[in-house]
Amino acid sequence: MHEGIHAAEADDALITGALDRAIEQIARNIPHFTHVCQNHSSIGNFYPACANDQWTTGFWPGQVWLAWEKTRDKDMLSCALTLVDSFLHRIERKIEVDHHDMGFLYSPSCVSAYLLTGSEKARKAALLAADQLLTRFHGKGGFLQAWGPMDKPESHRFIIDCLMNLPLLYWATKETGDERYRTVAEIHTATSLAWSIRPDGSTYHTFFMDSVTGLPLRGETCQGYKDDSIWARGQAWSIYGIALSYRYTGDSRCPALFRKVLDCFITHLPGDLVPYWDFTFTEGSGEPRDSSSSAIVACGLLEMSSLVDEKTGQEYTCLAKRLMRSLVEGYSVSDPRVSNGQLLHGTYSKKSPYNTCTEEGVDECVSWGDYFYVEALTRLSHLSRLSTAWQPYW
Repeated sequence: MHEGIHAAEADDALITGALDRAIEQIARNIPHFTHVCQNHSSIGNFYPACANDQWTTGFWPGQVWLAWEKTRDKDMLSCALTLVDSFLHRIERKIEVDHHDMGFLYSPSCVSAYLLTGSEKARKAALLAADQLLTRFHGKGGFLQAWGPMDKPESHRFIIDCLMNLPLLYWATKETGDERYRTVAEIHTATSLAWSIRPDGSTYHTFFMDSVTGLPLRGETCQGYKDDSIWARGQAWSIYGIALSYRYTGDSRCPALFRKVLDCFITHLPGDLVPYWDFTFTEGSGEPRDSSSSAIVACGLLEMSSLVDEKTGQEYTCLAKRLMRSLVEGYSVSDPRVSNGQLLHGTYSKKSPYNTCTEEGVDECVSWGDYFYVEALTRLSHLSRLSTAWQPYW
């Protein structure tokens, strides 16, 4: 598969060295981001601190848990548990939680903490977050609304990113026995897969539903170049999101859909396998890359590799290793004087004449890119070092 990709794979030594460097960077950051959170993106390649009120703040504690899994370092554990306190405080007081990103916030920060340590505070916080996510559900239309007031027709939409928030709901059903969480996740998945994916395997970033009838209206973009273009990170979310959906539901449509959206992503990549922020742009365009997209896809490939037949799984693993080699060699931070992040040349939000986003975090480190980069290294490290799959936080 993907015969056009001839790039070398990351070998065990490359993965080991990259993960060790990433953990060293995490250790350096702990004194700065224990009692405060890490901003969604860097400024001049250095993250400033922020309050725990962004949709992205779960990714830094996710990095700390990944590092603690390997090192069992007491300072890392103390930092991660301190952040659990902050996330419990946030959800109990409903600080900036009127949106769908409860999974991005609470899976890497608190579900992880509960899985790894049995923290009851973390379990409580994650279950409260799952309850909060249920408040975004529209039975008419069958979807979790991304953001905006629930009673405003102009906000009546879901986005492709939300597939990554659903594991929180599956986990909540497993923990409580309450099927409501799983039912909502399954309904949203069916709606998203029905309308977010175009015939060619590309995806809409955002899709609007009629607030009166619940019928589909139109696909648009917020952060892609324009409505009918392919936003690189949205395509990446679909790849990992479908893999996770398959793990939880066993839906027989998922493997073919996964390959379809993956093929679209891969066939649009430039030579070094790291996309421009939107696939409208190619080499020579001068537009910024989005390294986070390749890290997300690598994780999705490694997740799906364990769910399919052995031959296909090996193909997916080899492709993930090719993506990771490019990221390690061309995009990762090896010198802390250059950046306090993990992965350079990410793009949070790039303004265009056709989209509605606010421009920020362009050609910077982005917190989810750093997290998924370390997750992919961790997954590959387990396969080579332990010959066992990593147990996901998702």
